[in-house]
Formats: sequence, C-alpha cells, structure tokens
Amino acid sequence: MPAARASTFTESVIREMTRVAQQYGAINLAQGFPDFPMPQVMKDAACAAIHGDVNQYAITWGAPALRLAIAEKYHRFYDYTIDPDVNITVTCGATEAMAAVFLALVDPGDEVIVFDPFYENYGPDAILAGATPVFVPLEAPHWTFDPQRLRDAFTERTKAIIVNTPHNPTGRVFTREELDLIAELCVGNDVWAFTDEIYEHIRYAGGHHVLATWPGMAERTITISGLSKTFSCTGWRLGYVIAPARESVAIRKVHDFLTVGAPAPLQQAGAIGMAFDAEYYNHLALDYRARREILCDALHSAGFTFTPPEGAYYILADYSAMSALDDVAFAHWLAKEVGVATVPGSSFHVAGGPPRTYVRFAFCKRAETLLAAAERLATIASFT
Repeated sequence: MPAARASTFTESVIREMTRVAQQYGAINLAQGFPDFPMPQVMKDAACAAIHGDVNQYAITWGAPALRLAIAEKYHRFYDYTIDPDVNITVTCGATEAMAAVFLALVDPGDEVIVFDPFYENYGPDAILAGATPVFVPLEAPHWTFDPQRLRDAFTERTKAIIVNTPHNPTGRVFTREELDLIAELCVGNDVWAFTDEIYEHIRYAGGHHVLATWPGMAERTITISGLSKTFSCTGWRLGYVIAPARESVAIRKVHDFLTVGAPAPLQQAGAIGMAFDAEYYNHLALDYRARREILCDALHSAGFTFTPPEGAYYILADYSAMSALDDVAFAHWLAKEVGVATVPGSSFHVAGGPPRTYVRFAFCKRAETLLAAAERLATIASFT
C-alpha cells in the first residue's frame, strides 16, 4: 500500500487542467507558463555553456557565478547584504526550494500559518514534513486579512508563516503595514517567515518589500524565489533559498538528497539574467500590464466579476452571474465548450470550505493568444 501521507493530498489541479486544455484544444490560460521566448542572451549563454562542456554536476548548493549574481542583485535592488558562499542555496525551482525548507526546518507536530487562498504546493509541503497548516483567510474582493485573526493564529506550536507577495492566485501585493504586523508577530513569537517572492518584479501597484530587511527579521526569514517567472523560463527549474548560516546548512543537506543540484549549464546562463539592470524589470512589468488589460477587458465583457491584480499574472474571476455550476464543472465546461482552460478556485483553498464560484486565469501569454481567448470568451453569452 502507498504511504498514508500520499493519500492526504491530490495531484496538481493546475497541471491537470493543462491536460484538459490539450484534450479539448482549448487555449491554456490555466498553467502559469509563458508562450513567448525568454531573453535571447540567456539562451545563448546556456548554449555556450553546453558547448563549453559545462555538463557535469555543479556544486550542490549552486554554481559560484549564479550565487554571486543573486547576492549582488539583492544588494543592488534591496540593499540586502548576503554572503553567497553561506546564505544562498540554488535549487530545482522555487517548488523544490519550499519543500527543502519545510523538510529542513519544520518538525512533525509543528504548525505553519498559510494565507487562504494559497498556491497549491504549500499544503502538501506541510503534510510531507508532518506539520499542520493553519489557514488565515484573505477576504474577497480585495483579498485582505483580518489582523486579529492573524494574531489569533499564532500559538505555542507555530513554527512558521508563509508569506507570498505578489500573491498567487489573488494577485495581491502586501503593504508595508501588513508586513509590519507579520514581522512583529514573527519576532514576538519566535517564528520563521518563509517568503515566496517568485513574482517580485511583476507588479502593477505597490512596491516589493523583502521581509528579511525588517528589523529582527534577517535571522528568522527564509527568502525563496527563482528565475522561472522573471525570465520566462519555467522549464529551466532554477530557484533559490536565502537563509541564515545555520539554517542554510540544514537546507543544503536536504536539497542534496532531494535533487543533488540544479542543471549546471543553465545556472551559468542564470547568472547572466540576474545581472540585468532596472530597465529589463521595468519593461517586464509594463509588458505584463498590457497583457493584464487585454484579459481584464475580455473577462469584464464576458460577464465575470473580479478585482484587477496588483501583481503576478493571474486573475481570480467570479462566474456566478452566468452559471450555477460548481467551479470544477465550470472549468471543464469552459475548456470543452468555450475553448479556454482555467483552474477551479477551490484548488487554492483548504478542502471542506464553502463552495467557490471563481476560476483562475493566467495572462502570461502573447497578446495574440489573449485576444484569441477574448474572442472565445465573448461566446459565453450564447450558452446562457
């Protein structure tokens, strides 16, 4: 029989909906991967590394060039000083980074606070580590949390809180005041903050604030990010963890036995990307803003209701005005009959909660793809 822990969570609904999109020939606005090229200079650097025989194991915790580039970038953008030899571990994507952090720092019986809705990996990560997730709701339509409910979630068993900003799936960017409260609670309760900052440069409102730079937080923050979203290379699987020295040792041991190391030639190319200047990131945000507007207009015209995202590249859209189906049935209907694939909203919530009447759309696509999706979404009225 399979281990009991594997029966407590399902396969990824996001990846399942990609298969549904392929089954029906639907435009895939479910899974968050771009359908446009990554920067040419990084592709060229990867090819050069391969042809230069950089094809064997890199140092387990990351190629020196990439770790140095990550440290320099954080100093340049956030005035955050990191020792690349001590504090940085390169992983196979931010997904492995979060799993390695849980396994290295969380014990069975610990509690981990998670904002709900949440990226679907967090719950299984807690379960694999034997921990108990404690959910604090982000309330629609603006996806804010009640400060008192957050305070009440901290107990003597709390080991960590996951802070994901810009937030997947809501697109919320946490404010300085919200991070002030989180930092206060972490310091006051001696709790870790595991921050998922993978969408740090994809923002339309607010700034990106690295929680580790708050007073008292450098020694209790584990910063997780990666290259997938910023450089449109989700298939490269390059993530990283920034952690204090003692915790880095534990994380590196777990990472070593999970994957040994991330792809060596791609790490060399990743170092090139991490050295890009502010102009690249400004253009990135502007390009995504234009894509956001195309999809927002299409969803509004089709009859969905939603709050435009402040960051990341997703829209949680309520369909209750046009259908009485549950969210899973609606997502499958939308893929089959309309030809646009999305993710059911319930996959981002703890099981057993109230019915959800929204789906998540991803707009990390070419304008042509989004306009084609808009044409299909415009036909929804003919079904209702």
